[in-house]
Amino acid sequence: MAMKIHFKNILVLIWAAGLCFCVIGCSGKKVNSKDVNLEQKADFVEIPEINHTWYYFTEKNFVLIDKPQNAPGVVKKAWTEAVRISSANSLGVMEDGSSKGYAVVNRLGVICVKNEDTELCIDSYLFKDRTAGNLGFWNDTPIFSVYKSAFFNDTILNPVYKNDDSQHFFLVQFDENAKISYPLVNSNNLVGNLNCEVTDFTWNGTEWICSVKTVDGSRNSFSYVKWKPSVPLLSVTPATASKDITVEEVSSEEFRKSKEIQDYTFAPERIKKMLTGFSDKKSFYLEVKSAGGNSVRKYYNQSKENGEELYARAVIDQSWSCVLFEDGTLFIEGALPGKHILRGGKSVAIRLPKLPAGFLYSEFVISGTTLYAAWEESSFYEVGRSGFIKINLDKTLYSRLI
Repeated sequence: MAMKIHFKNILVLIWAAGLCFCVIGCSGKKVNSKDVNLEQKADFVEIPEINHTWYYFTEKNFVLIDKPQNAPGVVKKAWTEAVRISSANSLGVMEDGSSKGYAVVNRLGVICVKNEDTELCIDSYLFKDRTAGNLGFWNDTPIFSVYKSAFFNDTILNPVYKNDDSQHFFLVQFDENAKISYPLVNSNNLVGNLNCEVTDFTWNGTEWICSVKTVDGSRNSFSYVKWKPSVPLLSVTPATASKDITVEEVSSEEFRKSKEIQDYTFAPERIKKMLTGFSDKKSFYLEVKSAGGNSVRKYYNQSKENGEELYARAVIDQSWSCVLFEDGTLFIEGALPGKHILRGGKSVAIRLPKLPAGFLYSEFVISGTTLYAAWEESSFYEVGRSGFIKINLDKTLYSRLI
């Protein structure tokens, strides 16, 4: 799940309290491209206020706001229980030339974006008391996962939890036409226990390797399984999964290996080329997604200089690639849908509007020439206010760069 208490969150808990929320601009002085050591590898662009708008989440919708710090205060919750964008990705250019993107909003629903059009499809049942994330695509259909956290979700204490196997959803598809999410596979389709949750998994586009936690009072046990559908995935339901998927047990070592964070030297060449110069100076954890793809790939970059570590997300599309760091430093290269290649393929670095102390950028999605970047108020494992910024890249980049 997004920022899982499992393998990834062990790392997050170690270094999250000391996260550096700014690579540039935090001192209050004017910063130029040399300060971030771009070594003239990329053009650096500021974003005028007229080219972006801010939104914050309520428990029912998203609302326009002038600045994130002016959003109404909320009680901070564990990240698994808070309203926040937990996962996002671009679908890529469709046959008709359109470009779509999606974002899973924990405890709310799914946001559909198409260029500058934004729609939140609320699901008051499926999202009500579950943690949602891990957005991916199967034949251009968005799929994601849900689960209940044994650490923070009080509904697990309900006696009904142990008896009602219909509660334990795992893999879900989102039907954009109907604006509804449908369960595909439940946790108990993978193991014989009723009161269980898939707490973590990897998906390589063909098969899933899952960690399944069985909750039994004060005792928890884990099973590790590998499974894949024997029929088209979107035709599977929890009622038919027993005959429509094949499941086999795997070792905990095989599961852990599938979750390993690789050294940055193994990251995609397009990403490494784009971050040339920057990666020499900053240590960071990086999640890489393919537009329209499946699970993220994770890498760690140890810079030649000591310093605080950042977290970053990257998306690789057929014609463009982009990396967003939590402090708002964004790199982009290639050609957005319907546009020419930026600077002949040279990287462009963008400085997103500075967030106040205690806030950071997280997931992002690009649709057409519009960037949607999630922001949240973060303190260790808790999240307060959250929302997203919408940026017109046509006006920010293409009207200013040849």
